[in-house]
Amino acid sequence: MEQSGGFFSFLIENLTQFLSYTGFANMTWGHGVMILIGLIFIYLAIKKEYEPLLLVPIGFGIIVGNIPFTPGFQTGIYESGSVLNYLYFGVIQGVYPPLIFLGIGAMTDFSALISNPKLLLIGAAAQLGIFGAYMAALFLGFAPEEAGAIGIIGGADGPTAIFLSSRLAPELMGAIAISAYSYMALVPVIQPPVMRLLTTKKERVIRMKPPRQVTKLEKILFPIVGMLLTTFIVPSGLPLLGMLFFGNLLKESTVTKRLADTAKGPMIDIVTILIGLTVGASTQATTFLTAKSVGIFALGAVSFVIATFGGVMFVKIFNLFLKEGNKMNPLIGNAGVSAVPDSARVSQFVGLEYDKTNHLLMHAMGPNVAGVIGSAVAAGILLSFLS
Repeated sequence: MEQSGGFFSFLIENLTQFLSYTGFANMTWGHGVMILIGLIFIYLAIKKEYEPLLLVPIGFGIIVGNIPFTPGFQTGIYESGSVLNYLYFGVIQGVYPPLIFLGIGAMTDFSALISNPKLLLIGAAAQLGIFGAYMAALFLGFAPEEAGAIGIIGGADGPTAIFLSSRLAPELMGAIAISAYSYMALVPVIQPPVMRLLTTKKERVIRMKPPRQVTKLEKILFPIVGMLLTTFIVPSGLPLLGMLFFGNLLKESTVTKRLADTAKGPMIDIVTILIGLTVGASTQATTFLTAKSVGIFALGAVSFVIATFGGVMFVKIFNLFLKEGNKMNPLIGNAGVSAVPDSARVSQFVGLEYDKTNHLLMHAMGPNVAGVIGSAVAAGILLSFLS
């Protein structure tokens, strides 16, 4: 009987210990909130088709990162030696973003920008969102490095946001990355009201001249010249800009098709899965749900509005110096943010609301790809004087 009692006591002790290790025993309200957010991301990706290639991995990653556990078993993304921690290495060391830029370069056609170089100025003007958010973050009491990392959200470029925050404010990277990708997905919701507010009916129906045909030589020279110009100005942006232009050279040279196909296909897909899942998993409730995170989300929304404002208003002002017939439609100004190609599609959709035959997509792609370059240059500038 004594042996039997000891056996049952041993079983109860083991069962109690097992229960203490379950997610139910370690659950907090914060975990529940974050799991709900992850489910919302997945819903928006599948039901609304808002950036599904990004929001599905991130949403699932948020759920993975908020399964409650007992520390010490090498389970969480912040526990040294865990599988998730090894995968997260590419985020915290800034390895994944340049690889994504390589793929973006390999799939991007810069013809619209080459044929009309002044569209580059729209991409530059839209970076007002970055520096506007930077100053707002400073005003709210964030440290300069934190403010710089937060400001890059206004570039509407998730990889750039991850790259810069990994250098300037690693502790805020989860909130910054989630904010950047969230607002990228919401570009079709955020931008149209701002565009309509800032433009007149007459401006919305301006027809632009068709872009000229770009030669193969111009397409080959562009990534070489572009890389030299941008990286000599901001050498700190070399990891992003160098890979972007290298990927584009692989595409436009036409003799490295296999490499370009790999960069824009399997490689970028693999890196997108890893970066989405690990960034999502980094949002553990115990480290993510803070007042700073809420402030970052608010500043992210403000930065997107400022970026759209900057792009549209720049076109309106620039038109004052252009002759009739050469004027640009201000509705392409929103495309200066680097959410490719979503912000260019927004230009097209809003333009078609006022003239069913006025297709702006081919024109909007110029400032859109310029925005990719602009956000990387802005990140390099911030990195050069804040790191």
